[in-house]
Amino acid sequence: MGISPAESGSPEKEQQAAGVGILLQIMMLVLSFVLGHVLRRHKFYYLPEASASLLIGLIVGGLANISNTETSIRAWFNFHEEFFFLFLLPPIIFQSGFSLSAKPFFSNFGAIVIFAILGTFIASVVTGVLVYLGGRMYLMYGLPFVECLMFGALISATDPVTVLSIFQELGTDTNLYALVFGESVLNDAMAISLYRTMSIVRKHASSAQNFFMVIFRFLETFVGSMSAGVGVGFVSALLFKYAGLDVDNLQNLECCLFVLFPYFSYMLAEGLGLSGIVSILFTAIVMKHYSYSNLSENSQQFVSDFFHLISSLAETFTFIYMGFDIAMEKHSWSHLGFIFFSILFIVVARAANVFSCAYLVNLVRPVHRQIPLKHQKALWYSGLRGAMAFALALQSVHDLPEGRGQIIFTATTAIVVLSVLLIGGSTGTMLEALHVVGDSHDGHLGESFDVNNGYVAPSFKKDGTSGNGIKMKLKEFHKRTSSFTALDRNYLTPFFTSQNEDDEEEEEALLDERI
Repeated sequence: MGISPAESGSPEKEQQAAGVGILLQIMMLVLSFVLGHVLRRHKFYYLPEASASLLIGLIVGGLANISNTETSIRAWFNFHEEFFFLFLLPPIIFQSGFSLSAKPFFSNFGAIVIFAILGTFIASVVTGVLVYLGGRMYLMYGLPFVECLMFGALISATDPVTVLSIFQELGTDTNLYALVFGESVLNDAMAISLYRTMSIVRKHASSAQNFFMVIFRFLETFVGSMSAGVGVGFVSALLFKYAGLDVDNLQNLECCLFVLFPYFSYMLAEGLGLSGIVSILFTAIVMKHYSYSNLSENSQQFVSDFFHLISSLAETFTFIYMGFDIAMEKHSWSHLGFIFFSILFIVVARAANVFSCAYLVNLVRPVHRQIPLKHQKALWYSGLRGAMAFALALQSVHDLPEGRGQIIFTATTAIVVLSVLLIGGSTGTMLEALHVVGDSHDGHLGESFDVNNGYVAPSFKKDGTSGNGIKMKLKEFHKRTSSFTALDRNYLTPFFTSQNEDDEEEEEALLDERI
């Protein structure tokens, strides 16, 4: 979706074309925000904001396709995955981590990790294996096994922006919201790491050591990126604590530095060959927990509003240009069987992901605190595919030869459009059918948080259920989590922040509720 000059013509013509292109982009953005506001104000949930933005891009792209301006417009509306990954995605991911509601997120952290890490791995492998078997059985176009796993990894990246916005509007259970939101945040990082690992394995496929290479490369990418993000976050916390920037005449500098640190984290990881998504996500979590409290009150308000603003612009921008590029790009529609069976396999893989992980989570929770089946169904239904899957599929066009990347891109395009328009538009009906609407008593997610909501944070008290071996391991993990909570409260927070005693008491109460 990068902006590039026209390939031919005089400088005056190029400048005029640039102006018209940028004007059209701004007009689509304005139309998307206004239309989204009208739809939200009238509570018309059959066409969410993301779906409306995608439709606007599809309509404008379709009009450009049947007009004589296609060539000149295409130069200004190409969806370049480099532009998406380097400029649009960072603010979206940072805002996701920065806006995490600590209480429901950390209280369900174990379940979120299981769904996002183990669940995404299960979904990727199941999708890849089914696509490979489908090709071997001549049900669909056959791909090599590693490329099937690449497709499974990229299509497992969920993007439930539409579902979450409707969750907030209708008021659903805080734990359900935390699970869907937390899974989507970590899921993107996991999917990108898996895709890049599979891509490296494909380029160096030679021996039986591939399996160990996959494990090593994934751990290297994920752990290295996480370490880089946490390190940058801690450095920013110390800077804002000791640099003395929280005075009136230095607030501009304070805000500028705070905005630059996330991009520094992202580009540092990318420069080291790691995952900038993972890095900036953990930078966001650390900066919100430690660095944010070191800012002046005015700066805190500014950075919160700023990141919310640019993430909203980036998300809307992304859906518009996805729609525009879908209408303008040449797609390989000759393999409809691949598209049809891919959709079926993704539904099966999502079910295997959600219900198997929910079984593991419920195995160690008391009966009255288990994730109910209706929430599991809502979580399964919330697995929309969006910008992340689209960008990775576009990248696969360059990564995979002989048109195989184009087939994957076409299938992903169809899946994204169907999931955003059909699933996104039917989310309100789904919530009402599952009777999960209004579970949050006050309508503000993250504030109503008790057992009356249906289930609460996992408890590790002794009971008579089965799975004692797994429960003992979970108890040990809970003890380590409690130890880390105490470490954070007693050492990390005082060391990295300059909060007063009242803030410490408030933070201590919050951390106690995480246990």
